[in-house]
Amino acid sequence: MAKSKQIVVKESEQELIKLKHKQPVHLRKRIDMLLVLKRSDASLSKLELSKILKVNHNTAQKWRNLYFEKGIEGLLHYGKIGFKPSIISKELHLEIQSRLNSPKDAFTSYIDLIKWITDNYMPQGINYQTINSYVKRNFGAKLQVARKSRINKMQEDSDAFKKLQNNS
Repeated sequence: MAKSKQIVVKESEQELIKLKHKQPVHLRKRIDMLLVLKRSDASLSKLELSKILKVNHNTAQKWRNLYFEKGIEGLLHYGKIGFKPSIISKELHLEIQSRLNSPKDAFTSYIDLIKWITDNYMPQGINYQTINSYVKRNFGAKLQVARKSRINKMQEDSDAFKKLQNNS
């Protein structure tokens, strides 16, 4: 059996405990690993370390190697960065909003909206689920519009009302 890697933890136990309380939850187990290594008399294998920490043995090995090569800064560096930027630009957002609020020019379905986006803004197209979620999230809307016959009747009613008012 191979000899386990000897890791010497440079930081004191008190420093590690203080550092652990300052870290976000997802990085605390890494500090726990250093505390376990600091408190143990013999060097621990990745399997023993993984059982103590209740993580996968590959994760324990990765954390040990990170600390060995880059120190505490490398161990606590978390490479994830935030959300992906939206593929829908501010200009397109405003156009969609104006079309959704227009009673005569509104979209009748998500397919109609996707076709309009593909024709005018994104020749490569856009995923149905993406636009569906975007419209619901940003506008709180479902693509339900008044029937065109009703829109025409409303215009005819207002014209008739205006004529009635002018005659009075």
